[in-house]
Amino acid sequence: MTLDCIIIDDEPLALGLMESYVKKTPFLNLVAKFENAVEAMSTLKENPPHLLFLDIQMPELNGLEFSKIIKDKTKIIFTTAFQQYALEGYKVNALDYLMKPISYPDFLEAANKALAWYEMANTEHKEEGATENRKRSIFVKSDYKLVQIELDKITHIEGLKDYVKIFVEGEQYPILSLMSMKSLETMLPQDQFIRVHRSFIVQPKKIKTIERNRIIFGKEYIPISDSYKDSFQAFLNKYSIL
Repeated sequence: MTLDCIIIDDEPLALGLMESYVKKTPFLNLVAKFENAVEAMSTLKENPPHLLFLDIQMPELNGLEFSKIIKDKTKIIFTTAFQQYALEGYKVNALDYLMKPISYPDFLEAANKALAWYEMANTEHKEEGATENRKRSIFVKSDYKLVQIELDKITHIEGLKDYVKIFVEGEQYPILSLMSMKSLETMLPQDQFIRVHRSFIVQPKKIKTIERNRIIFGKEYIPISDSYKDSFQAFLNKYSIL
């Protein structure tokens, strides 16, 4: 991941040093640099970067004041020569605080902290998106009509030549549909269902009892065949305390 960043510092030497640090850090991309916060306002508003290296002591508008008007999308790393500003910096939710003169190892440590924060945020966002986008139901044809079945209610599925029987919680009889096990299997989320036999697919979270290499659903006994034993055993090893 690459982080876009902006540097604001009213000292030309400090600004040049920070620029050199950014340019030799592979995951940082310098978007712009400014000698005062007022000049940076329009750029930050139109194209907010991931990261802002912000000096605290500056004329017209100091770093602490400026940080309060920056959007949450941008994380801040303060830079200053004065220790007394450290506590105030953290009050405005700064990601880190660098004391001048700033060494490259200290700079890199703070930059890595920003990278870790964004990588974690992206991971959480993807996981939330995957949960939201997860398929919740499927439509199958049964008796000349389409029937919607909630995936969370399916306990298991049995294949019978050209037909499948879908067993659903709360239904007295299984739903019969003219389709192959292979075509139905492609419709099911792989992280929610597992094949245990040429003729059976089960939803692991619905399993209550396993006895003598058979899964028990009420009065139904589902065999676990040798062909699928290893994958099913891997599932058991992951979720069992033996």
